[in-house]
Amino acid sequence: MTEQAAAQTSTTTIQIGDKTITLETGRLAKQADGAVLVRSGDTMVLVTAVVSKNERNVDFFPLTVDIEEGMYAAGKIPGGFIKKEGRASEQAILTARLTDRPVRPLWPKGFNKETHLVATVLSVDKTNPYDVLAILGASAALSISGAPFAGPIGAVRVGQVDGAWVVNPTYADLESSPINLIVAGTADAISMVEAGCKEVSESDILAALDVAHAAIKVQVAAISQWASEIGKPPMQFEERLPDRTLVDRIKAGFAAEILQGVSVLEKHARSAAVAEVKQRVVAALQAPEGADAVTHGAAVSKAFDAVEKEVVRKRIAIDKVRPDGRAQDEIRTVTAEVGVTPRTHGSGLFTRGQTQVMTLLTLGASRDEQRIDGLSVEESKQFMHHYKFPPFCVGEAGFMRGPGRREIGHGALAERALVPVVPEHADFPYTIRLVSETLESNGSSSMASVCASTLAMMDAGVPIKRPVAGIAMGLVKEMDEYIVLTDIAGVEDHLGDMDFKVAGTAEGITALQMDIKIKGVTSGIMRDAMEQARKARLFILDKMAESIAVPRTELKEFAPRIITVKVANDKIGAVIGKGGETIRGLEAEFDCTIEIDDEGFAKVFATDGRLGEACAERIRSITKDIEPGEIIVGRVVSTTNFGAFVNLKPGTDGLVHISKLGAGRRVDTVEEVVERGDVVKVEVLDVAIQGGKEKISLRLIEKLGDEAEQ
Repeated sequence: MTEQAAAQTSTTTIQIGDKTITLETGRLAKQADGAVLVRSGDTMVLVTAVVSKNERNVDFFPLTVDIEEGMYAAGKIPGGFIKKEGRASEQAILTARLTDRPVRPLWPKGFNKETHLVATVLSVDKTNPYDVLAILGASAALSISGAPFAGPIGAVRVGQVDGAWVVNPTYADLESSPINLIVAGTADAISMVEAGCKEVSESDILAALDVAHAAIKVQVAAISQWASEIGKPPMQFEERLPDRTLVDRIKAGFAAEILQGVSVLEKHARSAAVAEVKQRVVAALQAPEGADAVTHGAAVSKAFDAVEKEVVRKRIAIDKVRPDGRAQDEIRTVTAEVGVTPRTHGSGLFTRGQTQVMTLLTLGASRDEQRIDGLSVEESKQFMHHYKFPPFCVGEAGFMRGPGRREIGHGALAERALVPVVPEHADFPYTIRLVSETLESNGSSSMASVCASTLAMMDAGVPIKRPVAGIAMGLVKEMDEYIVLTDIAGVEDHLGDMDFKVAGTAEGITALQMDIKIKGVTSGIMRDAMEQARKARLFILDKMAESIAVPRTELKEFAPRIITVKVANDKIGAVIGKGGETIRGLEAEFDCTIEIDDEGFAKVFATDGRLGEACAERIRSITKDIEPGEIIVGRVVSTTNFGAFVNLKPGTDGLVHISKLGAGRRVDTVEEVVERGDVVKVEVLDVAIQGGKEKISLRLIEKLGDEAEQ
């Protein structure tokens, strides 16, 4: 490194417990507006921030977050035929969402310059997860870039090891931790939460959040100090608020009509009523002479949306009246059904108001597990949940091009909620795949997918520990007034300040996710939301139990059966056969799949239970030691001048000496009695080991013919 380069490099460190996080800038990616290399242990992430110089004519903040995983980071070459990285992994997509969510609210209203955050994972040590480092790096890169970012934010993971809270635990720590909590926020408040838990209490979650926020304050202070020393001059950008004159005119002339429109209970009817009022407003507020009609129309539309939002929020937060007339903690009508589809291995239909999800379950063999080719320490998955959100579920037409980031995120959240109750693979040796089809959506289809998936597993006979339900909470905060809403509908999510999803059993929480549109929430609001969510979860669990309370004791008719047979290590080769001949023959004969692990457990995976049992019995016979006195039916495989060799089981032959063929009479040639291909019944006279090989002597009891079943 040259002296000039060294002089331009700046480094700061953040100490969290026994973990040191290093932030460095000035050495890499110097043409980006902000570039920070984040390191913890041997995990390194380079995060860059670029803000476009040009504005876009859009009514949203055009922020994009990308996570680039180089397989080189783990010393691996990508699998498959194309040896280069392709589509982002699920972990990368989820990390991008984790980074976007706490960053997005902290920008001036109306900011419309393209902003791009890229986190490139350069090295992973399989000890320190990179996701929280990517969030922290994004915060630091933006803070020194000169962008009008109202940060910085901090981000930590919290676990619990031997009863003690651990900030930024290692992968090894997380294996034994009952909680895996990622938290981001400012020095003042928490703004994002993502967690997977093993049925932990609300009080434990709140305690973990306090631990996380204390560490976040340390990070924010360090980045603020660093940015004040080396950051670029701040970019000037004034908030673009709706035209105040237009807002006042709309409120004066149409506030009552808007209030009447937003008070319509049914979703589509409410949208139509509000749209009709908006048309009248646009028609009444024509552009002044000489003004551009398109620009004026856009300004009127923006002012109307602001008035609508103000009316709805005041009605909820101040007047305590929700758009659909429900009480603060009231849940919409809930129904649950199971066994909806006849041929699937399990199905559940969950409906809550105008949100409806059907989950279909499929059971598979171990070979159906998902192989993971990425930087995660997880290499395979035998439990999968996939979530789908087609356009028709909200009454729209659109393109369907595979799962987007939102669908992947919702699917992962529901999967995380269900994993703690799924049986261990040793107890239920199936690969389980759940697909949640969102059929209608008006608020929290992700939590509905948790409920529908629980129903599907119980319908399929999966012996889950306890049922899981989920609920979405909301918040509307106006000045010092606020209200926490149970079971938020779409309009409350769109116009509200918080989307807080909580899933769990009657015993505790298994997953939660919180997104905030304001700068953060207080511990008091979190406590209120957690308690309302607990009561709502128990209510929904009771409703689900009316349909099915416990898992079925038997699998469905068309579900595959897995029968396990223990095979002695020295008999595994006999089951597999030369070049796999025996095992392939068994699979073809009994229409099944056979898997044998290193411990000698042979798993017979069969759609037809009777064929599966027959195959298992054949394996037992193959691996059973042959003993003197046994009567066995076998087929003559060859003849010699001194006797006939009979196949007793795959890979094992015995000899009927010519003297044992005649049943008391002299036989001159073997062919006088049996020929190759004949099926015969024989008695085992002796089993001996000679030269390391098994020698079996037989006596012919009777010839059954060449067409008899063996």
